[in-house]
Amino acid sequence: MGASLMIVGDDTGVTGSLRAAMEQEGYDVDEAGTAEAALERLRGYGAPDVMIVDLLVGEMDAFTCIREVRRAHEVPIMVVSASQDTHDVVAALEAGADEFVTEPFEVKEISARIRALRRRPRLGALPEDPVAEPPAEIVLESDDEAPLVLSPDGGVVRRGDDQLPLTITEFRLLCELAANPGRVLSRTLLLERAWDEGFFGDERLVDVHVRRLRTKIESDPSDPRIVVTVRGLGYRLDMPK
Repeated sequence: MGASLMIVGDDTGVTGSLRAAMEQEGYDVDEAGTAEAALERLRGYGAPDVMIVDLLVGEMDAFTCIREVRRAHEVPIMVVSASQDTHDVVAALEAGADEFVTEPFEVKEISARIRALRRRPRLGALPEDPVAEPPAEIVLESDDEAPLVLSPDGGVVRRGDDQLPLTITEFRLLCELAANPGRVLSRTLLLERAWDEGFFGDERLVDVHVRRLRTKIESDPSDPRIVVTVRGLGYRLDMPK
């Protein structure tokens, strides 16, 4: 059996063509015509390996659907839409989506992006070898009671004993920045590295993910001390002194 894929949307033309193409790629595809139906299946059977969500999903809007999925699951989520409205793109990413692809699109592009999403580290995943050395940890913020610690190999970010609910894209961005402490990384570079095969879209989408990341790791997101903006250049991760 191939990897499991759930397609959510009520545009049968779009979802039908996606289903046929993805089944040819070897995926085990499930379709849900509404967001409510998708959430019910996730409650009953758990999350698939990846989700594709059309903005047209019935009475519940796609953004609410994505937020509800994100409350319990770290499954990679791709949004497809005929809309090229920047507000829709930002809203989808803010809700927790990892990718946004506008129609018309090539099936090969969708397939490539899904493969890239699935290659990104699974949060909370541990090395398969039980005798391997523990993953290296990076202290991002020193605090005697609740330090902020990143474990790139373990796929975990913790504040004290609590694991933070980062999405795959947020985690990947943080790892890229932490691998280059004190160095300014441009939006273009972050797109190329955090999205694996590159993302040919609006570089401002990086800002959306960074803003969402800050709400989870910064003590005061309005005055970030860990992921710092360098105006006109990009972002820099500052290590604790």
